Amino acid sequence: MKSLKKTRRIQVIVLLFVALALSTGLIGYAMRDGINFFRSPSQVVEEPPAANEVFRIGGLVEEGTLVRGQGDTVSFSVTDGGASVPVTFTGILPDLFKENEGMVGTGSYVDGVFVATEILAKHDETYMPKEVVDALKEQGVYKEPDADS
Repeated sequence: MKSLKKTRRIQVIVLLFVALALSTGLIGYAMRDGINFFRSPSQVVEEPPAANEVFRIGGLVEEGTLVRGQGDTVSFSVTDGGASVPVTFTGILPDLFKENEGMVGTGSYVDGVFVATEILAKHDETYMPKEVVDALKEQGVYKEPDADS
């Protein structure tokens, strides 16, 4: 009788490990497209990603590059002080989007142009995404926001 209990216990433990491994594998498979890595413009220029890779790019909208095309298409360049990457976006830009301000875009890098599917702008006078701040600090062009504002 004891060996039957021991056998059942081992079977249950093995079944739990198999279920855990299977669920971990399914969660990883489901999340593989949901993870967007952040890159600065300098990183994109140094090591261009594959055309089918979706990632986030962030920096400052370069002054004098914002061009509104026909319809909802907009093109501009994003810079971190070290490199600039041309960006195209079709859609409605956030109200706070303007030149010399921080932005983060999600999309892919196709033929030397970042084709954005989503554009985020800073939401108040002092906020800038941590990744953008870090990239700007690396290039030595980050300015601390005024404390008085």
